[in-house]
Amino acid sequence: MTREKDLQGRNALVTGASRGIGKGIAAELLARGANVVVTARKPDPLDEAAKELRALGHGGQVIAMAGNSGDADARQDAVARTVSELGSLDILINNTGINPVYGTLMEADLDAVRKIFDVNVVAALGYVQEAYRAWMGEHGGSIVNLASVAGIRSTGVIAAYGASKAALIRLTEELAWQLGPKIRVNAVAPGVVKTKFAAALVAAGEDQASSIYPMKRLGTPEDVAGLVGFLVSDAAEWITGETVRVDGGLLATGSF
Repeated sequence: MTREKDLQGRNALVTGASRGIGKGIAAELLARGANVVVTARKPDPLDEAAKELRALGHGGQVIAMAGNSGDADARQDAVARTVSELGSLDILINNTGINPVYGTLMEADLDAVRKIFDVNVVAALGYVQEAYRAWMGEHGGSIVNLASVAGIRSTGVIAAYGASKAALIRLTEELAWQLGPKIRVNAVAPGVVKTKFAAALVAAGEDQASSIYPMKRLGTPEDVAGLVGFLVSDAAEWITGETVRVDGGLLATGSF
């Protein structure tokens, strides 16, 4: 079986998939032969993303289901629809993340911090619980959580977001231990990727932002998506509980 079709017959749910990394991951899974349910909060951008994904011509089904990842009913509905319409839920990608807080923690609005943890950590666990109950607990599967290098090393700028991603990394390890051997759980920790989400981090210009990277460029959604595709494939069948950096060598420099 070729790499492009190594997920043939498998069904995936990708959250936060209307743009950026989530959309890139959905495209990668489709290219590898999977069917995909994509979710995001806003219906119109999500429908447009689903249209673009279908136009790629990979042949897999693409189902768009709008819903807020922070809402328990929306999570349950997304998982239930994946199983009912596609027949299984073999792959879960927890990509949804928010970051409304910049600057020092001493100035952070605590309600906003709570919202960050609710969406970035609690909602991810909620999706795992739903996937476990609906399919994976009996049949197995693979889960990838989208973390960040900010969850590995302090930034001083996106501190609350980084703390939430550190919690997600720890959650990944705990879930891998609890859900093995049937379910593998890994995380991916990107550096700055050229998306709308990261626009504030490159406000001074892409050249300046990328100058600290050994690879001398920022990441793309495809850089992250390729790694995720590998982690959910059989080629990674003995990998679980890992957080894999895809950061252009940023953390290898010893600075942030």
